Amino acid sequence: MIPLLEMRNITKEFPGVRALDNVSFSVYEGEIHGLVGENGAGKSTLMKVLSGVYPHGTYSGDILLHETLQEFKGISDSERAGIAIIYQELALVPEMTVYENIFLGHEIHRGLVVDWNETIKRANEMLQRVRLDVNPETKVKDLGVGKQQLVEIAKALNRDVKILIMDEPTAALNEDDSANLLNLLREQRSHGVTCILISHKLREVIAIADSITVLRDGKTICTLDNRTSRVPEPVLIKSMVGREITNIYPPRERHPLDEIVLEVKNWNAYHPQLGRDILKDIHFNVKKGEIVGFAGLMGSGRTELALSMFGNPDGYHVSGEIYLYGNQVHLGHPKDAIKAGVAYLSEDRKSKGLILIQDVKQNLTLANLREIARRGVIDGNAEIQVATEYKDSLNIRTPSIEQVVSHLSGGNQQKVYLGKWLFVKPDVLILDEPTRGIDVGAKYEIYTIMNRLIQQGMSIIMISSELPEILGMSDRVYVVSGGKIVSELPIEEASQEIIMDLATDY
Repeated sequence: MIPLLEMRNITKEFPGVRALDNVSFSVYEGEIHGLVGENGAGKSTLMKVLSGVYPHGTYSGDILLHETLQEFKGISDSERAGIAIIYQELALVPEMTVYENIFLGHEIHRGLVVDWNETIKRANEMLQRVRLDVNPETKVKDLGVGKQQLVEIAKALNRDVKILIMDEPTAALNEDDSANLLNLLREQRSHGVTCILISHKLREVIAIADSITVLRDGKTICTLDNRTSRVPEPVLIKSMVGREITNIYPPRERHPLDEIVLEVKNWNAYHPQLGRDILKDIHFNVKKGEIVGFAGLMGSGRTELALSMFGNPDGYHVSGEIYLYGNQVHLGHPKDAIKAGVAYLSEDRKSKGLILIQDVKQNLTLANLREIARRGVIDGNAEIQVATEYKDSLNIRTPSIEQVVSHLSGGNQQKVYLGKWLFVKPDVLILDEPTRGIDVGAKYEIYTIMNRLIQQGMSIIMISSELPEILGMSDRVYVVSGGKIVSELPIEEASQEIIMDLATDY
């Protein structure tokens, strides 16, 4: 059987780095092909070669479609060949309508004028194909992330796509939206659309892919057939990281102390823009040396709770009481929270956590510049010393602490972000989706760091949409639904089924 797509001996170099080293990759028509590997393995680089982001001449090797050599000079060439790529950061214009986004750059004209009636009609047809029931005149900014993802797919299908590349499509989706998206990919497969799926969620890849290719350190390790029998997850992990990880959640002694470090009472929050309450009568506590998991569906109020406690940067109208070590505190600004010993890692490290154009050392010291300042001036030697210590202790893989953060893999960016907040030496660390968009090896390292911090006496609040992560790392679980805490579960009594039942019961 002849492959629809062949990439032969692809090598791509950047200054000082060989991102792809003689990679070969084949995809057959009508299949879903999983592409997995650690951050920095070369997955996205390979797909950027295929989609024309890196044009012919900037790499060596051959791309063949139906055995015909392709020399894409840019993205438009690959699109004309029927290739579309949807990135994790969606390429939609928020202020434009759904139908405008679907036909952006491919407008339907009647003479010199855009035929908007036909555009809306065709947009409705594409929305029906992706099973998205929204008014095509809705602005994209008013849709949730899951629906925006479907608009992106409709946009790609409208261009008669033959190969649809999806880069971490479910990273920001809840379980229902993720399941809906995967079912949609199965449907498109039956319509002849070939899909390349890049994902760190290995269970999803195993559940849906026909074949799975593993990259490691810029090289093709293997391609596994997933049709006749499912590839075991440990086999996939070993191929990705080059070693066995028998338990992705590293074991630790679960002996939290009785001392309550943080207690929240009668906590409420009102969102002035939405015009409604987003948190209602919240009560919970966190003890010294424990990880408390917060589970719930997207939009349940988990992130809003964290932000409202961390100095309320989004300006909610809040009421209630926060106690640290039994003393009531008023955290009216993030700097108040930091000073009191509370730190918060946002779920969006790229836009809200890191300054991507600055280097590793600048990001690591950013939240506590006073610690390295002498008479109002940053001490360069002290900054280097601090950054080097955190680089080593967190195993941040970077050629230098002067490396620009945008050039690091997702897992190493997350460790820089974590180091930034550890430098303020908090008593309570709030982690919002701490392993989103990072590979299994980096996840293990983050979990190991969390365990080490707990052993040192820190308290951690972990918000996660991944229930296995909640169950694997938490000592207790609070379930949030509709802006309320609907249940508190000891980890021994928690299961995915119980948590989901509680999370959807509001």
